[in-house]
Amino acid sequence: MSEDNEQTRMIATAMNEGSPQARALGFTTLKIGDAVAILKVPYRPEIVGDPETGVIAGGVMTTLLDHASGQAVHAALETWTSIATLDLRIDYMRPAEPGRDVMARAHCYKVTRSVAFVRAVAYEDDPEDPVATAQATFMLDSSAGKKTGANLKPSRSRPPAAKPKGDAA
Repeated sequence: MSEDNEQTRMIATAMNEGSPQARALGFTTLKIGDAVAILKVPYRPEIVGDPETGVIAGGVMTTLLDHASGQAVHAALETWTSIATLDLRIDYMRPAEPGRDVMARAHCYKVTRSVAFVRAVAYEDDPEDPVATAQATFMLDSSAGKKTGANLKPSRSRPPAAKPKGDAA
């Protein structure tokens, strides 16, 4: 990773290691900063979609582009906030080359009060020869100001609902 903002690097690491899917796919962040993120997914037989061709599954490309886009949003923000993908459109241009790692470069080109806009490209060697391109929007402060993990706290126990009287079951 290049020498970028420490908080942004920590967020990228947490996203790669904290997401079971990203961790299983082996995502690494090669560069993050200045509203840009570059991630890599290493080629492995486990992520191939068609064993006859050896091409990485399209779902892996989707996840890679979404993940890179989310990291680009965090790289564009001055302070951390939760985000959520609102829309992700992907155009597949060609199959990835069998046996090759794939990179994704995402750029967050506009941030408003509540939405961030991103363009991304997946490629092997040259972003000008893309495997796929993406356009994405992200909701900012998707937790509505709640602390991280607030939705994971156990709910308060409620007494069981009373059964209606007079019903013969």
